[in-house]
Amino acid sequence: MLNSYLRFPHAAQVACVRRPVLHISKNKTTLETVYLITSLTRAQASPEQLLELNRGHWRIEALHRVRDRAFDEDRCRARKGYAQRALACLRNFAISVLRLLNMRNIAAALRELAADASLVLKVLRM
Repeated sequence: MLNSYLRFPHAAQVACVRRPVLHISKNKTTLETVYLITSLTRAQASPEQLLELNRGHWRIEALHRVRDRAFDEDRCRARKGYAQRALACLRNFAISVLRLLNMRNIAAALRELAADASLVLKVLRM
């Protein structure tokens, strides 16, 4: 039985995903292997659906990574009421505005805006 072998009591499927990873700084590509473990049965999720669920997870992670790298979000101490949610919305808004302006390096754009506050008004066209 699958779940007794893996010692995950609710495991119904396991998938192996191999993907190339480009390391830009080293100009090198490596092959990464990851394993997906899910409680979804094959009737509930085909292999193709599992891959799509995995890709969807990484779309969310990509935004979180930008927020954490650019805004150091993981060290934010806001814990009361809706502060965390409100700050995440503001961060998402800032990232969206910068991306609409074709600024791909969000952290560099934020540093530039922080150095000259009048640029913020120009960016927002105020």
